[in-house]
Amino acid sequence: MNSQDYINREDKFGAHNYHPLPVVLEKGEGVFVWDVEGKKYFDFLSAYSAVNQGHCHPKIINAMNEQAKILTLTSRAFYNNVLGEFEEYITKYFGYDKVLAMNTGAEADETALKLARKWGYEKKGIPENEAKIIVCENNFHGRTITIISMSTDPDAYKGFGPYTPGFKTIPYNDLQALENELKDENVAAFLVEPIQGEAGVYVPEDGYLKKSYDLCKANDVLFIADEVQTGIARTGKLLACDHEGVRPDILILGKALSGGAMPVSAVLADDDIMLVIKPGEHGSTFGGNPVAGKVAIAALEVIREEKLAENAEKLGKIFREELEKIDSDMIELVRGKGLLNAIIIKPKNGKEAWDVCLKLRDNGLLAKPTHGHIIRFAPPLVINEEQVREAANIIKETILSFE
Repeated sequence: MNSQDYINREDKFGAHNYHPLPVVLEKGEGVFVWDVEGKKYFDFLSAYSAVNQGHCHPKIINAMNEQAKILTLTSRAFYNNVLGEFEEYITKYFGYDKVLAMNTGAEADETALKLARKWGYEKKGIPENEAKIIVCENNFHGRTITIISMSTDPDAYKGFGPYTPGFKTIPYNDLQALENELKDENVAAFLVEPIQGEAGVYVPEDGYLKKSYDLCKANDVLFIADEVQTGIARTGKLLACDHEGVRPDILILGKALSGGAMPVSAVLADDDIMLVIKPGEHGSTFGGNPVAGKVAIAALEVIREEKLAENAEKLGKIFREELEKIDSDMIELVRGKGLLNAIIIKPKNGKEAWDVCLKLRDNGLLAKPTHGHIIRFAPPLVINEEQVREAANIIKETILSFE
């Protein structure tokens, strides 16, 4: 079978809920992937930052294989000998009292929302069923019914109503709007992405996160950070919130928590918040399974041992500098932090961001447009300087080919 055969099979038997770039991958190692014809590519999406540690990192895969031979799943009906080890490791790693383990980023976001509402009723004294959570325009937290209820993207919510109530949407990076909404005593939490990844790597103004956090504290409101995409070294710090010294009341993690080996997510909070959830009120059959626990520990060890946050900080600056040198009016703006970056594409001669990504593919680099006119660049954090410069040169040559 060739690439088109695989694409045709997916098209025939699979739901049409994605529009992939036409490339069929069968192997990955480090910063590279190979298609079914054997062509090699730089992976500059990293499965939306799930593969921060690089494809098939030996330490992570070994941890998965070794545990899979012994015990894969018990459910939470019983104790197992790995969950506590994982819980102790991750809470000490990020500095929280407790963790609630789930599988996907969307599940972790739903968990945080439930925690915030329950805390609002039990600890803040909000009247039952009156809790509100402030969210931001152009957010992306997943695609469950509740999460799309707070989306401003018609592709995400149109045709899926009725919607879950209890959310107040404000502009991102707007402190005055946040301050105004915090006057409502029924607000339990503010849910925010430190950088809006799916919105096109929208980086807020310096100080936005710290000032938002301070406003929340002044109004007895929980500050919830969705670091599913921005966390775990992607932006040049362990967490994107670390750039401003902010410690979220509730921290949401996923994606790179497993190094891309399997779905693992986590919600971290201190006892005052986490212990409002009692037995039977929340859970997951697979959440916190033994394989996930061992994989997550290995994935977090790799981040520290290989100093991937430091690498992202250093190489991100070099990458942006190289992109900013590209002399083309097709690039309106370069923005990002660490190794989470994007360029805004101005259509030229009828060619748009999708066309650029197709040409990048032809030239050996994989990236994907978001919102039609933005290309996000997020390579595995194990990339080195030589590879960053080579990839930047591919992007330069590709862009200039449209002149």
